[in-house]
Amino acid sequence: MSGFDRYIFRTTFGAFLLIAVSLTMVIWLTHALREIDLMTNQRQTVLVFVGITGLLIPMLLAIIAPIALVVAVGHTLNRLNTDSEIVVMNASGMSPWRIFRPFLTTTLVVSVLVTGLSAYLAPKGLRELRNWAVSIKTDLLVNIIQPGRFTTIERGLTFHIRERRNDGRLLGIFIDDRRDPKERVTSISEAGEIVETARGTFLLLMNGSVHRQEAGKPDPTIVRFERYAFDLSRFSGGTTVQNFGVRERYLWDLASPDPADPVYKQFAPQFRTELHDRLVAPVYPIAFTVICFAILGAPRTSRQSRETSIIMAIVAAGMLRMIGFACNVFAAQSMLAIYVLYGSLAVALVAGTFAIARGSVIEMPVFLTQPIAKLFERAAARLATS
Repeated sequence: MSGFDRYIFRTTFGAFLLIAVSLTMVIWLTHALREIDLMTNQRQTVLVFVGITGLLIPMLLAIIAPIALVVAVGHTLNRLNTDSEIVVMNASGMSPWRIFRPFLTTTLVVSVLVTGLSAYLAPKGLRELRNWAVSIKTDLLVNIIQPGRFTTIERGLTFHIRERRNDGRLLGIFIDDRRDPKERVTSISEAGEIVETARGTFLLLMNGSVHRQEAGKPDPTIVRFERYAFDLSRFSGGTTVQNFGVRERYLWDLASPDPADPVYKQFAPQFRTELHDRLVAPVYPIAFTVICFAILGAPRTSRQSRETSIIMAIVAAGMLRMIGFACNVFAAQSMLAIYVLYGSLAVALVAGTFAIARGSVIEMPVFLTQPIAKLFERAAARLATS
């Protein structure tokens, strides 16, 4: 790698890292604040809070990385144009492909990163997030629920115990289950204990009653029992937890799913959609870089022209990504959406590569350039006045 390549690579990749980390941390923070009840209602430590919410970072980074790359490439090309470095390179006989080469190197590094994130790290993080959340809920039920307090395990499910003995036996158990909007189930028992079996984990209730209130019926159904097992498998990492969702599957699981998998039987179209979304994920950084360089890579001497070109590059990349999002939504209903997904990427790559090879200067139409120029002039005048 020559000094020129190292200079472009260092500038572009450094800007990419800064933008990707900044955007990821901002979006991660918004998601993390939704789980603040881990430290309040569920009495977890800061380390547990950061650890659980941090498992979302691979998924967020896989989405943000192509966007961060667009901004980084645009920033680097605008800087080269501002300092007239691209003008000098072209005047010295350097071809557009030679200038594009270090940008392509950076893009390939980002594509490999996105491939690893989308194929393995992102679903792995979502799996660990589920398992960790499950273990915390189990720990919450067995050890953390304070006697005499009503504690919400999840939305619609509340536990209360009167006393916990040293041998692990629970006394005075109250369970209010409103997770099913059609039915409210309230269980009351004198005592209970946690039981581990081959079929899962259960809270064995003894000497109590179950009150079932169906929606639309005035009177509840009351059933008294000597022993009643409340299933805790979904909170204790039992077998049901292993039925991972579509986004929690690795790339190879999506490519060759088990026909007997109950999740696959129920959501087969979603498996297809997620598979193609993962396959094209590494292509987006390449397509975005080609688009940016095709629009911004030609030498420019007008400051106004650079501004409109930056807007063109952002709009073109944004439209391409929006087409991808729309195709992912409709791919579950129609295969045509998948063809449109691959076709849009192919058109962007071919058109951008053709423009780079010819050294074309892509300009925004005049009827759009003039209003944007006036907008920038007004903004500059207001800033100068203020």
